[in-house]
Amino acid sequence: MDKIAAMRTFIRVAELQSFSQAAHNLGLAKASVSASIQALEAALSAKLFQRTTRQVRLTSEGRSFLERCKDVLSDFDELETMFHPEAQKLAGKIRVDMSTPVAREVVLPRIGEFLKKYPRVEIDLSSSERRVDLIREGIDCVVRGGNTRDPALAEKPIGAIEFVNVASPAYLKAFGVPKSIEDLKSHRLILFSTVPGSPPSGFEYHDGTKYRELQIGGSITVDTADAYKAACLAGLGICQTPRISLLSELKEKCLVEILPTFKAEPMQISIVYPQKRMLARRVRVFIDWLAPILKETYG
Repeated sequence: MDKIAAMRTFIRVAELQSFSQAAHNLGLAKASVSASIQALEAALSAKLFQRTTRQVRLTSEGRSFLERCKDVLSDFDELETMFHPEAQKLAGKIRVDMSTPVAREVVLPRIGEFLKKYPRVEIDLSSSERRVDLIREGIDCVVRGGNTRDPALAEKPIGAIEFVNVASPAYLKAFGVPKSIEDLKSHRLILFSTVPGSPPSGFEYHDGTKYRELQIGGSITVDTADAYKAACLAGLGICQTPRISLLSELKEKCLVEILPTFKAEPMQISIVYPQKRMLARRVRVFIDWLAPILKETYG
């Protein structure tokens, strides 16, 4: 309990940027607050605040610790009220990561429903193409394509993402419409790689027996889904991308589907979260809300 009290004291000092004001707010002596912070710093082997005669500021370690403290205390508050009739009033922050197309097309249009039902919950949503480290970065859950082989992580399978081959009308006018895999040798791809310096993938297709990858040259390599689509719209080459991210472009014929019988392998999509003995209830509730939303599109 002393550690919980110390974390609450730390948060109050960080929020008020003052030991004196925090002491007054908590009904404690200033010396008691200072001793609590010093003991916490000693236990962590880290300096949490930069103190001057005029101000109190968090160090970089203090800023990182502040976010984790809030999560721990939110979890502790849930434990204290798990059998209380008001326990459904969830509170705290949920950190979630997903690709930009999934966020923009599927989740963000519906997220207001969740926040209306749980107004004391905050959603910290990041959209990235890289493979985030959930445990090291303190992410509660991610929407991820592919299989998870990390024993520290658990996953809730949702469905599969269908890929489509597309190019702009201007590109097809200049290079012709490919009718076979052999035709691709005179075409160029828009290359995609999320790791600088790593070789980008080629054109993936099924040969009737298994999936293969044909290496084709390209004049540009990008690392985000938005840049990938923008390059295709600009006529810079052929791309293979989830159909869900191109619905309006295909409907308006800004992009044209090609080689429909030579698509990339569908990618399994799952909600992935740390394999904990007890997942925070706010995160469990969010995953239970999110899963059917995603299944409407990918299930």
